[in-house]
Amino acid sequence: MQLKGKNAVITGSNQGFGKAIAQEFIAQGANVLICARNEQLLDATRLELSKKAAGFQKIYACQVDVADRESLYRLYETALKKFDTIDILVNNAGIYGPKGAIEEIDWDEWAEAIKINLLGTVLACKIFIPHFKNNGHGKIINLSGGGATAPLPRISAYAASKAAVVRFTETLSEELKGTGVDVNCIAPGPLNTRLLDEVLEAGMEKVGKTFYERSLAQKQQGGTPLAKGAQLCVFLASEKSNGITGKLISAVWDPWNELPEHLDDLNNSDVYTLRRIIPKDRGMDWGDV
Repeated sequence: MQLKGKNAVITGSNQGFGKAIAQEFIAQGANVLICARNEQLLDATRLELSKKAAGFQKIYACQVDVADRESLYRLYETALKKFDTIDILVNNAGIYGPKGAIEEIDWDEWAEAIKINLLGTVLACKIFIPHFKNNGHGKIINLSGGGATAPLPRISAYAASKAAVVRFTETLSEELKGTGVDVNCIAPGPLNTRLLDEVLEAGMEKVGKTFYERSLAQKQQGGTPLAKGAQLCVFLASEKSNGITGKLISAVWDPWNELPEHLDDLNNSDVYTLRRIIPKDRGMDWGDV
């Protein structure tokens, strides 16, 4: 039980990947506060998770809209009231936003996706960090994904917001050096969740032929198991990952269980970060001044 006695807050956790994270945290002994916008589904999920918890564990739910400032402050106050102290924050809440060419999409929908995916993550960190710093420890896990590391045509709000979350995480880790607070991003892999269903419902015309066909194949093949990314979250929330911070870690491609053995390399390099590629990085003999 790697998280026994730890108190965790997980946003966007009434279904899909957020729910899977909550399940893994509970299996590892954590007390969990789940939150999301849909109160009915949230309550049903809390009851389901409570049945899987041990007698010593506490499972709570709080209706929250991460795009709303007052809602996030209320989440923090609720967490403190329920737990007295908070050890882990997982910023999982997110949406794809509008799908289509940038000149065709609804601007308000595009801005709303940035508000949820990026500003909701940043504000949650801002609110919880003083508590973590005061305690001398804390774990923050932000959700990124494939949209951060490669162009994602016709789903630009998602791509831009997730890339921004990674750079914010890298920057925040520098601000938090020496505080005992670790902050990382994860890429959980291609998941078969409601976001995938949204893409398929939008159709090829809106999301593009390549992305649509890739998503259809993912749906048929099953995608990455939700538990794989959730287990990475357990690792990053546990003391095993102490000192690993400011990284974007893939649940599928990176040997994350072995990372504690390479802590010096991680702390003294730009491994698992977003960086600009120059010609010599690709074996080209031009571009140097």
